Amino acid sequence: MKRLRVLVLIHPDLTPPDSTEGFSESEINVWKTEYDVVTTLRASGHEVMLLGVQHELAPIRTQIDEWKPDVVFNLLEEFHGETLYAQNVASFLELIRIPYTGCNPRGQMLARGKDISKKLIKYHRIPVPAFAVFYIGRKVRRPKQLEFPLIVKSLSEDASLGIAQASVVQTDDKLVERVAFIHEKIGTAAIAEQYIDGRELYVGVLGNNRRHVLPIWELEFSRLADGMRPIATRWVKQNVDYQELRGVLQGPAENLTPLLRSRINSVVKRICRTLDLDGYARIDFRLSNDGIPYFLEANPNPEIASGEEFAQSALHDGISYADLLDRILGLAIKRAGKMSEKLQ
Repeated sequence: MKRLRVLVLIHPDLTPPDSTEGFSESEINVWKTEYDVVTTLRASGHEVMLLGVQHELAPIRTQIDEWKPDVVFNLLEEFHGETLYAQNVASFLELIRIPYTGCNPRGQMLARGKDISKKLIKYHRIPVPAFAVFYIGRKVRRPKQLEFPLIVKSLSEDASLGIAQASVVQTDDKLVERVAFIHEKIGTAAIAEQYIDGRELYVGVLGNNRRHVLPIWELEFSRLADGMRPIATRWVKQNVDYQELRGVLQGPAENLTPLLRSRINSVVKRICRTLDLDGYARIDFRLSNDGIPYFLEANPNPEIASGEEFAQSALHDGISYADLLDRILGLAIKRAGKMSEKLQ
């Protein structure tokens, strides 16, 4: 790819240092994505500028007008402290007609509303765990058809925020207790879905109209304590010490039949079309013990640090990290070009 001028949008608190020397693994874990993206883009010959934004859109417009980047690499996972507001940054970038990486605002909106996405996917006859939504200020009444065990999550937050071993409940009293936790501590509506006992699978996707499905990846737990369930809690996702303690491993999913792999790949493409996901995304499944892949959620703009599932899956597919970032940039530029054609 030719040398590009790339403006990288990040949360101000996640501005990475020039080097990781002197930092602990836990400290690096906080800003590893920003560091990996910036250092790799620069090593690939691109001219890179970082911009930390969180409460105002004006600095984005000012920097684009003054520096004139070729493309914006959007690493914002929230805006104004709200995950759901991240889609508005993508909308703003579209309005000022600058190429930007990641998913379009419509795809972000559909995917991040877990109830909406599940309803749409279920309509297309893709297996989805039974679920119910519990809004703040309303009494918690479990529908009779919703059977225990259930796992209770935030309706809109991602990165496993609010998910712990206590999220899996077996009684109505515990359901009420956990829903209250989500309402009070996370500040969002709660979704309770049937807990599927099985394997945790992640499938990365690259592409706008034509999607390239990456190798199926699996999150495994080699040292779970008695009574603990293999779920992707907040600690599993972000606490390095806990990952080591519980033997949290990620790698290519093994012992899947060719037919099952083909089925999952096909379902992933259907999900992306249904939810209008482009750029890069990750689809999460729970593979039940009887071999049914249940759709859990879609993740537009997933974690792309070099050591995380998405990048490692791409590497397993023969795509180096530098090439992966270049492909993401290329998809942004191609999408912007097609949008310009439509407006002419």
